[in-house]
Amino acid sequence: MSRAAIDQGEYDPNALTVEQALARIEQDVQAVDGTERLALREALGRVLASDVHASFDVPIHTNSAMDGYAVRADDLPAQEPRKLHVVGESFAGHPYRGRLEPGECVRIMTGAVLPEGADTVLMQEHVEAQADHIVVAPGHKPGDNVRHAGEELHRGDRVLACGRRLNAADLGLLASLGISEVDVLRRPIVAFFSTGDELKSVGQPLSEGQIYDSNRYTLYAMLQRLNVQIIDMGVVGDAPADVEHAFRLAAQQADVVITTGGVSVGAADYIKQTLERLGRVGFWKIAMKPGRPLAFGELGRALFFGLPGNPVSVMATFALFARVAILKLSGERTTPPLRLRATTLDRLKKRPGRTDFQRGILRQEEDGRLVVGTTGLQGSHVLSSMSRANCFIVIPRDAGDVEIGSEVEIIPFDGVL
Repeated sequence: MSRAAIDQGEYDPNALTVEQALARIEQDVQAVDGTERLALREALGRVLASDVHASFDVPIHTNSAMDGYAVRADDLPAQEPRKLHVVGESFAGHPYRGRLEPGECVRIMTGAVLPEGADTVLMQEHVEAQADHIVVAPGHKPGDNVRHAGEELHRGDRVLACGRRLNAADLGLLASLGISEVDVLRRPIVAFFSTGDELKSVGQPLSEGQIYDSNRYTLYAMLQRLNVQIIDMGVVGDAPADVEHAFRLAAQQADVVITTGGVSVGAADYIKQTLERLGRVGFWKIAMKPGRPLAFGELGRALFFGLPGNPVSVMATFALFARVAILKLSGERTTPPLRLRATTLDRLKKRPGRTDFQRGILRQEEDGRLVVGTTGLQGSHVLSSMSRANCFIVIPRDAGDVEIGSEVEIIPFDGVL
């Protein structure tokens, strides 16, 4: 689409595209220094500081995958049923000590070590058990129902890579290898505050023209999901000296400083001015909606994100930009958020010039199709639209209105917000 066709109210030649902004962040952010050793039960959600290798084979022993009978493949009948003599039992933790000879079998339980000489396990339902022997019918395959030593992991294999954020399955895997402690990167420290004389904290009375500050609550919740250390610095008024003092205090304590409000071009918007004076502005406008004014840069040794003031813009810009930077700062090996295709149930209004991230409700139809509907009002002040939504509907920068039945791209909130 030509520039002339783009609505001038939406087009800004100085604004970065979403992709350009993400590339700048990727280029500027490095993982934190510092590690600590934690007990396994304390390591959930932490990021590995080094690779973890297996110190032995998994499974350690060749064992049975079923309850049944351990036999020699050479004793499996080809044409007629065959009797095999039961010479013992093998239980998990209590193996059969002898060697299996021709014509013999051992009663075996799931997880029990396969006796020497055996190489196949017959499920107990598939044989006829009698007093001291079993009758085996034809049709069994050599090697059935056997877990071989080292088939999952060999000694020396890399089990988990540096940069992995540990989940519950990871902790179980490490425990299965006898590992009781792991080295993890330290958690980044994130300080944040809201700006604006009109803002009051929850629990305080409101005067005329004032509103409650919701941004610190959504930010706190989103930061908790990233497992960082959080410093909530409250609300800072619209006075240059107060903003500068908050900047200096936050930069002394944190790896990341996040503000909300004060990044546009209003008379009382001091965030960008203060950042220019005390630090470095990497960029401050992105061709997206909601959230065009977004200041990114450095404040001393800390990363800085100046998010817009409107609550939906705060959540969108945090999810799409600040979150990415914090994950990389944490040392986590990240991948882009999941994107799916769905059919829109509503007509979506949009003007060319900015990438839109509209709030949507995604669901799956009985026939398996993904469909998405709008939450209604898409203003950046309509926080209830975020509460109702479960995804962003992504409409490209140069696109206009989207008609009912069109296929659109969506980013599910799960794992992002």
